[in-house]
Amino acid sequence: MITQAIATRIADAVEHVPGWSPLDQLLSLFTLAYSSADMQGDVLELGSWCGRSAIALGMAAQVTGHTKVHCVDLFPEKQDWYVNTDGTHSCVVNINGRMVGAYGEQTVWAEPYERDIEPVYERYSGILDAFNASIAACGLSDHIIPVKGDLTSFAASVPPEFKLRMAFIDGDHSYEAVSKDIAIVERFLVPGGWICFDDAFSSYAGVDQAITEWVIKSGHYQQCQQLTRKFFVARYTG
Repeated sequence: MITQAIATRIADAVEHVPGWSPLDQLLSLFTLAYSSADMQGDVLELGSWCGRSAIALGMAAQVTGHTKVHCVDLFPEKQDWYVNTDGTHSCVVNINGRMVGAYGEQTVWAEPYERDIEPVYERYSGILDAFNASIAACGLSDHIIPVKGDLTSFAASVPPEFKLRMAFIDGDHSYEAVSKDIAIVERFLVPGGWICFDDAFSSYAGVDQAITEWVIKSGHYQQCQQLTRKFFVARYTG
């Protein structure tokens, strides 16, 4: 048993990890993963970047001891980024011969790219290297499995009996992408399992529309709730 407050542990662990996940959301992720530990299935994260939210989920797996956290991300290299005609940035990554784009609809403006993204490539050889360093520094490497790809490639790689008890979706924010991610997650999510979304009902119309149509109004979920400023959760009924 660890007696140090988990909120303090998480805050200390992610203090210097690049990323945008706020502490209240990280604590919410830990709490859901921790409290559902008696259920069948692993935990999935789509969109990991340098590991802030993965650390919170990994700590829950470490404490409960019997599940893995699968962290799916494109983990783009510096050369995968390109500049659009308006000066914003997007990226495209080769996943097993299939070109997968990111930040296409919601591009990254030059200022946040130079402030938040370029420094990561100056410090590490790539985003996956930064992620692995963050996870190793917290002693969570045995509990977290990084996967370079998207949900399409991930779903094709797992066995038929693979199950999830919790999924955190923070990938492409377009309506089409989020809708597809929800459909893929539902193939593996056990009844009673949690589906969670970053950037929900904050400033991304595509995310909001997909959640409204395919979660809130679908009839397949209960306990649909905005937990923090941009973090939405729902419990799958099957």
